[in-house]
Amino acid sequence: MKQTVYKPLGFLFLLLGLIGIPLPVLPSTPFILLSAWFFSRSSERWHTWLINSELFGPMIHNWEENRCISRRTKIVALLAMLVAGGASILFAMEDVRLRMATLALLLVGAATVLSLKTCQDAKVQANASEPS
Repeated sequence: MKQTVYKPLGFLFLLLGLIGIPLPVLPSTPFILLSAWFFSRSSERWHTWLINSELFGPMIHNWEENRCISRRTKIVALLAMLVAGGASILFAMEDVRLRMATLALLLVGAATVLSLKTCQDAKVQANASEPS
């Protein structure tokens, strides 16, 4: 079951996380963490690939070891949503309903990122100095 259900879910959440990088209304962090969780239970190869990724590895390592994400990760996620989402709302949309829906999605994404525990600087530095 883990191979037939968890592995495809790992790919689905990885895809959503990758899509969320350039899209302001879709936070990538929770999806990447979900992807790592599903891969850790279904595919050692893909889990290792995520852990060794320069982009996602430190964030996943912090989450798996300490159940937290770094302050920098939170700031980058929130700023990306604010800048890209704000620009979309202000300049790319004319329909007020579409603007309100986008704003609601941005608020859900921001609440999700803010609800995750922030790593203490010492934990982040200790994990960054450990070899992968």
